[in-house]
Amino acid sequence: MNPIIVIAGGTGDLGVRISKALLERGAEVRALVRPSTDAAKVATLEQRGVTVIRVDLTNIAGLTEACVGASCVISALQGLHDVIIDAQSTLLDAALAAGVPRFIPSDFSSDFTKLTPGDNRNFDLRRAFNDHLNTKTAIRGTSILNGAFAELLTYNIPMLNIKNKSVGYWESPDWRVDFTTMNDTAAFTAAAAMDPTTPRVLRIASFQISPNELKTVAEDVVKEPFTLIRMGSRDELAAYNRRERAAHPEGEQEVYPDWQRGQYMQSMFSVQNDPLDNDRYPDVTWTSIQDVLASRR
Repeated sequence: MNPIIVIAGGTGDLGVRISKALLERGAEVRALVRPSTDAAKVATLEQRGVTVIRVDLTNIAGLTEACVGASCVISALQGLHDVIIDAQSTLLDAALAAGVPRFIPSDFSSDFTKLTPGDNRNFDLRRAFNDHLNTKTAIRGTSILNGAFAELLTYNIPMLNIKNKSVGYWESPDWRVDFTTMNDTAAFTAAAAMDPTTPRVLRIASFQISPNELKTVAEDVVKEPFTLIRMGSRDELAAYNRRERAAHPEGEQEVYPDWQRGQYMQSMFSVQNDPLDNDRYPDVTWTSIQDVLASRR
């Protein structure tokens, strides 16, 4: 009998990829979507073989019914306190009520367990939810920490601006940053969801690369010279982020305000995934930085 895996946030970019990876592994997938979810997105999932259940994320009875018989619930939800704490807590309670043995929260980030509280607002929300998850002894949680999504390197972020032919860094040009593509994250998450022996935390990276190394690769792929730019120290970046957050309190109601993007950069240059669990599932293959940069074209 194929295992039943429930995924919340199944119409989001990562959620769609996780559902696809689960189907490829032979799982029966149930995607929980809000009643207002676009019909075209629902139809796409259903055409792939996903059972879509429209349910309000505050409806614990409906969520519980949707989780009955599942071996794992995955959350790929994104948002602020009302989603990461409130909605995920309701989903967790529903999974417990339905007797689901395992829960994968929507962490998918740099290793916030090693960050100082206050350094990253969105990661603080994940930390708070995980503190709550740890009190639920009747269900086993597994956090999957993948660093930054590697697709960011094609978006002209400060660490790699292909348009300006520059590579920026804080503190040290030899600091290696964790990156994992969304497809690799999805494939690993699907494998973990179907593995009843997962530990509390799994750390992965498609690749770990320093600004110095990234400059060399970018020049090789783009066939043009890149400039390496020191953006400042970690302390300077942290101070800048604190000032910007204080100056723009309206950002507290936004998932990705400018100062939150700065906090992500600070996290990327502050913690590393170590040790890596990349070898846990030998059939999961890892995308190279060269392939990521080549895919931008």
